[in-house]
Amino acid sequence: METRKLFKQTFQFRETNCTLISDSEYAIERAIASIKHHRKLLEIYIRENPKFLYTLNPVRVENGPKIVKLMAEYAEKANVGPMAAVAGVLADLAVEGMHLAGSEVAVVENGGEISAISNMPIETALLAGDHPLSKRFGFRLTEFPIGLATSSGVYSHALSFGEAEAVTIFAVNAGLADAVATAIGNMIKGEDCREVVEKGVQKALSIEGVKGALIIYKDFVGVGGYVPQLVKVKD
Repeated sequence: METRKLFKQTFQFRETNCTLISDSEYAIERAIASIKHHRKLLEIYIRENPKFLYTLNPVRVENGPKIVKLMAEYAEKANVGPMAAVAGVLADLAVEGMHLAGSEVAVVENGGEISAISNMPIETALLAGDHPLSKRFGFRLTEFPIGLATSSGVYSHALSFGEAEAVTIFAVNAGLADAVATAIGNMIKGEDCREVVEKGVQKALSIEGVKGALIIYKDFVGVGGYVPQLVKVKD
């Protein structure tokens, strides 16, 4: 298979900070347009439905834009508030736009959540703040489409009620991974690290659409389901 040239671009729009990778510059333009479009629709919906922004519980959405319906759907599966899925869903919609534009390699990283389709392996690093394993290893993604998200109760500015250094979820899309990472992250606390982590992995794998989970809590690491090949991150 001939390897096509890849283009990489960083992009910021309000609170959204993305890295976009594609084999098509036009597809990257479509991804940026998608993010702006869906963010604006979400902001309009929130102005009319402020509960959607603040609730920590799932909410039902009868009528609303696609981004809102997807956020609500994944949040309900994970039993969290819909904003727990916002970064992942934005990434998924951007990748969808890239694919429709003809891109065979479409990767969107949005605040640490990643959505990807590709005809070649993609490597990504695990980020866990100041933890010794952070940026030391990552994952070689070979099965697509895939979504992955990491939640931390220690190193992230995002709301978490847990104490995990990192909860990384691999799922059918980034929106679901995002919501589930938040939900499982909230569970990871207590003295018995092994038991807490094992229960977290089991709970994650019980949610339809979740492929695998990796949890780092204090000195214990738990893995379950499909986790891509681990790779050492080069300096």
